[in-house]
This record gives sequence, structure tokens and C-alpha cells, in this order.
Amino acid sequence: MLFDETNNGRGCSSLPAKNGGDARDTCHASMDNDCVVVGASFAGLACATALARAGLRVTVLEKKADAGEKLHTTGIIVKDAIDQIAMLDRLPAEVVRRVGGVRLYAPNLRHVDLAAPGYYFLTTDTPEVMRWLASRTEEAGARISYHALFRGAQRLQSGFDLGEFGTTRFLVGADGPSSAVAKAFGLGKSRRFLFGLEHEYSGVELPDSDKLHCFIDRHLAPGYIGWLVPSPGGAQVGLARRVHHRQRPAVKAMVEFLDKVAPIVDLRGLQPASVRAGMIPCGGVVRPVAARRVLLTGDAAGMVSPVTAGGIHNALKHGLAAGHAIADYLSGRREDPSTWFVGSYPRFRVKRLLRFLFDRFQSDVLFNLLLHTGAVRTAASIVYFHHKGVFDPQTQPTERTAIRLELNGRAGDAGPGSAGGGA
Repeated sequence: MLFDETNNGRGCSSLPAKNGGDARDTCHASMDNDCVVVGASFAGLACATALARAGLRVTVLEKKADAGEKLHTTGIIVKDAIDQIAMLDRLPAEVVRRVGGVRLYAPNLRHVDLAAPGYYFLTTDTPEVMRWLASRTEEAGARISYHALFRGAQRLQSGFDLGEFGTTRFLVGADGPSSAVAKAFGLGKSRRFLFGLEHEYSGVELPDSDKLHCFIDRHLAPGYIGWLVPSPGGAQVGLARRVHHRQRPAVKAMVEFLDKVAPIVDLRGLQPASVRAGMIPCGGVVRPVAARRVLLTGDAAGMVSPVTAGGIHNALKHGLAAGHAIADYLSGRREDPSTWFVGSYPRFRVKRLLRFLFDRFQSDVLFNLLLHTGAVRTAASIVYFHHKGVFDPQTQPTERTAIRLELNGRAGDAGPGSAGGGA
């Protein structure tokens, strides 16, 4: 909870800020931290790393035992993130697997292969990726405190008192869609969700493992998809669905999905090495997303694609940018980022429109009929490859103007012997 603002007996004075910002405090040396980040998530670790590299005193509060524990993500990293996020440089080869394209299945299991020139995805051993990112954050100079549950904050003249965790000049909430920071400060919360369930199988090699295999099925995965993903240590299979009250339990839907994909890869007799489940925000960035000296980022801010439910790229990108903006503010170079920085957060206008249309007009019959049309190619271009084009270069003619999709099972067969792989 948030208590009333007070100076708590700390004799802090202030000076006018530069560039018209808030008053700069002259007692920040008495604060225990320049910034506390709640949540050792992708966004939280990125933000803390940027702050630590700027020479600020940063503590990350993480309620779990380590950053790789109890994750709720498939962990696919898009090429754009690898190209743009220097923090991912030197990502260990043993925790990632490169996948070159997407195989999109209609409800009747006919499929098209989608790709874009030079584009790829990295599937990951996500727990190990998170532990590696946490180690990089600590190497940058941040401190990560595990088993640390954020319970509330008391405003001071120049920051916050977090009780057992000391004082801080700035506070960042990167603690997921049920953010305790958002609750403490009356900030926005996500109200629209998908529910995801995923099994991970060790030592399983999927057919056509250079593709993410995505399954449209309104019966099993209304509002989203099912998937098979080749991972560094095996395979991941899962589905996510729009949350509503009158739907079959997710566990039962997963059993039916395993039956459906059995002609591609039969996992029904295998014991999963791990099972993940959780809520995925899909309604866009929350409002409000910041208060004075408080900022939400990552899933806590609803910074997840309403269509793909992917959030890693945005979490890293905007987490790093938030760290730089906060560092500028605390050093007196800019005003409080809660007044300007949040304007850079993604609005997802097109993807929110696609989410609206998919929620209301998803039809298995239409998707079976339209799988190979230009409309589907255009939608796939937006969703999977960010307008970079959709064709599989291994199946296309040499003329770039003759871009097409390779449609298997054109005569109506379900293509059961084709392949399985992930998303």
C-alpha cells in the first residue's frame, strides 16, 4: 500500500531542476538507492542494467528464489531484438536455437510455410536465459535481492521508504500483469487476458524443426493459437485462449490438442519435463502507466502484443530506454520521465484492431478456405515478420516478383505427415 507523503524526519532540501523538471533533491546521498526495480523480469533486468551502467545505485527486488524460476513464457526472441538490443550480445549458443520460419496450420491441418529474407527467431532455454541476464545485470553493478516481496511504499519528499528494503529516489514496477507497484500507486492494470498452458519435452526432435508451427483452431484455442516449438533441449507444445467463463478447462483442451497434432508428432505417451501456465495481458498498455517518480514497464505496463502475445522485445527495448530516462532525470538532465517518457510506449493500434477482429470474427470454416489468399499473407506479414514479407525462400521461384506461398495439401488432404515445430 501507499502511505501519505512526508519527509519522515529526513531534513531534505531541494533546488530548481534543469529544463523545467521537478526540484532536484540535495539529500539523495542519504537515500539507500537511486532506483529500486521490482521484478527481475526481462524489462526489470534491462532497466536495472542501464541504470547501473550510468553509475547509479540500483537494487532489483525479486520475490522468487532466482530469475529463472516459475516462468510463464515460451521465450521466443525475434531477430529485431537480437539486432537492436546490445544486452543480448554474447547470448550463450547453448541456450538458444535458431528457427527460420513459420508453418501456419488451418483448423483442418492444411498449412502454408511463411518466411522473410534473412529473418529468424530464437527459441530459448528461457530459465537459463533469465539467469544469464541476471548475471549481466549484476556485472553492471546492480544488486539483486531474491525472496524479496514488495509490500508497499511510503512517499518521502524526494523518493520513497520501502521499509525493510530501505529508501529510494525512484521506483520501477516490472513485476508482471498483477503488479504490486501498480496496485500500491493506483496505476492502471490489465483487464483483458489470454490464458496459456505449455508442456516442455526433453530430447524430442520435431519434424521440420526449422519452423515455428502455429495452429489456428477456434474450438481449442479461441482468440489465439496452439503451437509446437523446437527448443534447445527438445520441444515445447502449448496453447493459449481468450479468457471467458464458458470454456472447457485448459488441461482438457491440451489433451485434445495433443491428439490433434499426433499425426505430426505424437507426444501423448511422454511425460513433460516441465509445465508452464499463466495469464497473458492482451489489451495494450495500461492507463495510467506512471506517477511522480514511479514508472511501470514490461508486462506490468501491459507492453505485450495484443495479437502475438509476444513481449520480450518490447520489454528489453523499453526497459533499457526507461533506465536511461530515469538516469537522466536523477542526474538533473531531464524532467521526471513519468511526464514525457511514457509517450514512447507502443500503442499497438494495428494489432489492437487485429485483436478486435480476431476475437469477434474468428471462423474455422473461413480460415480453412482463405489460408492461401493474399489477405492471410498480409496479416501474417504484420503478425510474424513486421511487414518484411512472407515467403519461404527455399520454396520460391528465383523471380522476386513471383512471391507466393507453398500450399501443402491443395487437393484437400490434412497433410498429417508434414511436420511439427513451435511457436
